[in-house]
Amino acid sequence: MNPHVAAVASPPIPEARSWAARYDGRHGPLLDLTQAVPGYPPHPDLVRHLSGAAGEPGSYSYGHITGDLALRESYAAEVSSLYGGRVDADEVAITTGANMASFAITLLLARAGDAVALPTPWYFNHQMNARLLSIDILPIPCRPETGFVPDPAEAERLLDDRVRALLLVTPNNPTGAVYPPDVIAGFADLCRRRGIMLVVDETYRDFRAADAGRPHALFAGPWQDHVIQLYSFSKSYCVPGFRAGAIVAGAALMPDLTKILDCLQICAPRVGQAGLAWAIDALRPWRDENRGVMNRRAEACRHAFAAAEGWRVDAQGAYFAYLRHPFPGRTSWQVAEELAAERGIVTLPGAAFGPGQENHLRLAFANVDERMIADAARRLDGFELAEASTAD
Repeated sequence: MNPHVAAVASPPIPEARSWAARYDGRHGPLLDLTQAVPGYPPHPDLVRHLSGAAGEPGSYSYGHITGDLALRESYAAEVSSLYGGRVDADEVAITTGANMASFAITLLLARAGDAVALPTPWYFNHQMNARLLSIDILPIPCRPETGFVPDPAEAERLLDDRVRALLLVTPNNPTGAVYPPDVIAGFADLCRRRGIMLVVDETYRDFRAADAGRPHALFAGPWQDHVIQLYSFSKSYCVPGFRAGAIVAGAALMPDLTKILDCLQICAPRVGQAGLAWAIDALRPWRDENRGVMNRRAEACRHAFAAAEGWRVDAQGAYFAYLRHPFPGRTSWQVAEELAAERGIVTLPGAAFGPGQENHLRLAFANVDERMIADAARRLDGFELAEASTAD
């Protein structure tokens, strides 16, 4: 067995859910806040389009390695409109989910012994992708006092010659923080000057506040030599099971990216691509409604946990809240495990997202309504950790 694979930590969600088996139900139904999944079904018209596509003979044949043209054209047009720039269909690749997009881009940009820079806390799959490929991680610290928004100037002081790419997630997973456009622009300028690639994962872009404005202006000017965007259709269209993601990258990168995608996927699943090519334009009003649903749940989360004595939401945004627990000296794994077993609230420990995160838990609130969010906050009243053992 490859020892580099064995050395990579396992995904934390299955372990966190296993703790819930010890919960006896005394505080009410189990509240699973571990995974970012939509808390409502896909639009019925999208379901009909997907069903229709499943009956088309062409859906059962291979498609283009970088995705079917209809979806690439539709997504390129949306990106161009949203960011006020120009992205062409030959600068879009459709992937079998955004996690595959991240793995492919990591493999494209760096080799064993190189490094990628990740703000901490990081999305654990981005870190896992790099370590599976024997690529090192350069942490860029983010702090509660700045809302967990990274600083381009601090990142520049930390970068070394091994770093081949810098990866941002905005809105962020795990903190929910939305990076301001000037911060994103600062990182893009840094990467352009250093001759490395800025990779911006915008999986949760469609759940930013309605009045937030343009996420950034990177595509409004020359971008192809220093910017790559990652995106997921799973959350915005409620189709995580169809595994559809996207990469926006300069056309010069596509031949080598195609080599990687041919080995990983041959082509992305075609039924989902057919439905999404229609949905991007047709379901804009529905997506806006869902943005409102998520924004209301975020506000409910902010309000509910503000009343929980000793607990504090240090950052929050689309889909996630980053909750500081009141047990200094105890690990986030201990807190999360006992919270699941004793109170039926299943969260992810901050330490799953990188070094220096022991004081926090990640709450994924998208799949619970406002009433359940309030219930989760109420269950924190009187919660105490068991005495630490000598092994702790």
